[in-house]
Formats: sequence, structure tokens, C-alpha cells
Amino acid sequence: MSELEEVASYRERVKADLGLPAETVVEAFHFGDSPAFADELAELVVSGPKRATVGWVAEAELDGDTLPEVGAHFIVLDGSGRPRCTIRTTETRRGPLMSVDEAFAWDEGEGDRTLAWWLDGHRRYFARRSQAIGLPFDENESELLFERFEVVHRPA
Repeated sequence: MSELEEVASYRERVKADLGLPAETVVEAFHFGDSPAFADELAELVVSGPKRATVGWVAEAELDGDTLPEVGAHFIVLDGSGRPRCTIRTTETRRGPLMSVDEAFAWDEGEGDRTLAWWLDGHRRYFARRSQAIGLPFDENESELLFERFEVVHRPA
């Protein structure tokens, strides 16, 4: 079975197991900006500490990505494109990087889970993304989407 077939098959199983209507859109994505980072972050979701994420709205719009809304389901892929779990968005909020608080930094589950670590890591991440897509990033102005989620399904 190819990776695309594996994701499609898992998507149908998720819909059936969760009782979602057949027409429900369940997109698949990976966290991070490299296969190794995607693996690391997917493992944090599966193992428990990662229950939040943040994305740059301008990058999502540029890529044509769907912005999460409360109640939406997403398949989390690892760095090789294999499904690791399905999450459901429980909360969203828009704001700049500097609007983050300690609770959100903790819920992201990365590093030592402190606000200082979170800010440092995300400044570096958004600087890389800014370079990659050619858009300026301003930590006080650029709009981010802060999302909290829960794991609702895992592959058998």
C-alpha cells in the first residue's frame, strides 16, 4: 500500500470510527518544516505533552491551507507521510507571537515547556519560514493562529 493509499484508508477508518459523515473533510498534515522535526512533533502529540500548536496565517493563505476551526479533525503525519493519529481542534485564537502566554507554551509540549524556550524556538522557526517563503515576519504584528487540540483517534 502506498503512503497516499495508507492515508486515504486511515481517513475512511477515522470517519467510520468517529461516526463522522462521509462528506466530512479530514485533511492530513505534518508539523514542522523538515521530516525529522515532523517526526519529533508527531511523537510529542502521540505521547501526550503536545496539545497545542501555532501557525502563521499569511503562510497558510499563501499555501492555500485550511485554517483550523473548533471541531475540525486533522490527521497528523510523521516525517515519512504516515498517519500517527487524528486530532480535533478544541480552541483557536489569533494574535501576534508576543501575545503568547505561559499556559500556551506549556501546552505546546516542546523543549522545557517554558515561555522563554517557546519564544526562542518560535522566533527561529518563523525566521526560517520567512526566509523560505519570502514574506517578512514581525513578532509584534504578524498574525498567528494559536490552536489547542485533543487526540481523538490512533491507527490500530
